[in-house]
Amino acid sequence: MMATGKPLFHYDEARGRMESVRWLLAAAGVEYEEKFIHTNEDLEKLRSDGILMFQQVPMVELDGMKLVQTRAILNYFSSKYNLYGKDMKERALIDMYSEGLADLNEMFILYPFDPPGVKETNIALMKEKATNRYFPAFEKVLKSHGQDYLVGNKLSKADIHLVEMIYNMEELDANIISNFPLLQALKVRISDMPTIKKFLQPGSQRQPPVDEKSIQKTRKIFKF
Repeated sequence: MMATGKPLFHYDEARGRMESVRWLLAAAGVEYEEKFIHTNEDLEKLRSDGILMFQQVPMVELDGMKLVQTRAILNYFSSKYNLYGKDMKERALIDMYSEGLADLNEMFILYPFDPPGVKETNIALMKEKATNRYFPAFEKVLKSHGQDYLVGNKLSKADIHLVEMIYNMEELDANIISNFPLLQALKVRISDMPTIKKFLQPGSQRQPPVDEKSIQKTRKIFKF
């Protein structure tokens, strides 16, 4: 680990499976370092060094561990920075909400790599699922208890994942939450947090939307 003692991320210079971790740590106000993987050789060196448990990234070095698997990383940081509820029931709800969002996020991560035709079909499917399945469900949760956050009236990783997903989907349809006033309010609430406000500004560690150049670079690194 770097001498700073900050968490050190190993991933390519893209959103991918690391972006949700970046959002989470921005919300927690935690500084971290990133060691970007730029080539397939960089990735193979990590693999040959024997520090990737399943030969995959993302990997985070922290607290004497080399932690892989995105959800394990998110859960550890959520526990460490008090974004994981106060008891088992709250954690179960946070996990349930986060897993639903992870299903939608998986589609969002993968669609840029789809061939023409398939890509347009999957964008339409994502928008349909967001509008008719996922966003109404979260609007209903917020309406049911009238509180500022999804679980326990306190910020959790579920709120952060939801707002990240709103921003992602707004890149595909700027009006996608126009019929969800409580989601609009949650987005404003989270976006106004000083650390998130900074994260949303240019020059932060937030990664830009995927473009053709980054798609080709990612294909070369991971050979697919």
